[in-house]
Amino acid sequence: MAYVIAEPCVDVKDKSCVNVCPVDCIYQDDEDRMLYISPDECIDCGACEPECPVAAIFAEEEVPDKWGQFTKVNKLYFVDKSKARAEIDKLYPEKRVTE
Repeated sequence: MAYVIAEPCVDVKDKSCVNVCPVDCIYQDDEDRMLYISPDECIDCGACEPECPVAAIFAEEEVPDKWGQFTKVNKLYFVDKSKARAEIDKLYPEKRVTE
């Protein structure tokens, strides 16, 4: 996996990163609380990282330790979306209000 979306994206889902991705590898469904980068489709270009207004996107090796579980959750999303959603709900049971 080249890039990972971490905690700052939960309940924000700003799609600025989606608009600049040259391979359309950033996903989310209506019931998702965050965006996810496909580990198989990402070409490691880094275009998304500076576009994220909440600084939620990191190269896999640069994900802060406090958000390390998001590497697993991002990978899990592309295997079993419901399990990934359950992990996010377990980590953040209360939805954050965003403007």
